[in-house]
Amino acid sequence: MRCRLSREIRRQRRFAADASHELRTPIAGLRVSLEEAARHPKDTDLENLLSHALSNVDRLQAIVTDLFVLAELEASTSIGEYKTVDLAKIIQGQVYRRKDKHKISLRCRPGILVEAAPEKISRMLAELLDNAQRHAEHLVEVELTHDSRHAVLTVADDGRGIPEADRQRVFDRFIRLDEARSRDLGGTGLGLTIAHDIATAHAGTIHVEDSTLGGACFVVQLPLADPAVPTSSIGVSSNGRRGG
Repeated sequence: MRCRLSREIRRQRRFAADASHELRTPIAGLRVSLEEAARHPKDTDLENLLSHALSNVDRLQAIVTDLFVLAELEASTSIGEYKTVDLAKIIQGQVYRRKDKHKISLRCRPGILVEAAPEKISRMLAELLDNAQRHAEHLVEVELTHDSRHAVLTVADDGRGIPEADRQRVFDRFIRLDEARSRDLGGTGLGLTIAHDIATAHAGTIHVEDSTLGGACFVVQLPLADPAVPTSSIGVSSNGRRGG
């Protein structure tokens, strides 16, 4: 009981520290803009002020939303209902409704069944695709296969890759290997943490390898619900439409 209480206290402290650390920047930017406008209302470009303010509000909202997703995952309060699902259908549905900058090459083996919360698996894939799109040069590749015990999902890009020494810490909260580039490209710094926690909540694993495309390849393994999976495969290519 005491150990559980200590873990919960540490978790709450970590949540508070993460939130205060990352929320300060957009809040400070918003305050500076508004204070400057209040001091010099006649010299204020209202359109530019509103655009800047809304950008900071959007970032605040995204960070708060992702922090609460992580808190729910850690507390195991919002995983969702587990069902036997065909991973190929979830992957295809996610890819087809996106609108992305870079083309997505998709190869899925149908009928690979796992016990999962579909909306969480979809969110995990969305985070991996968002990350790949931010760092790709021209192409993102998604593949679903299986071995004797696991479904194997890979999301690869043709970007600069991730040094081997950094491949574990990319799943930590707010880690940005290239701070300026990551902030310019958007993202909250929590997407890979969310993907990791969702994979873990499904008794799965996630790690990073070198991609055959030249960049990074994220590999997710989830336990099979039914080992009697088909051996046929389907291949499609998408121009990667990104969804809200």
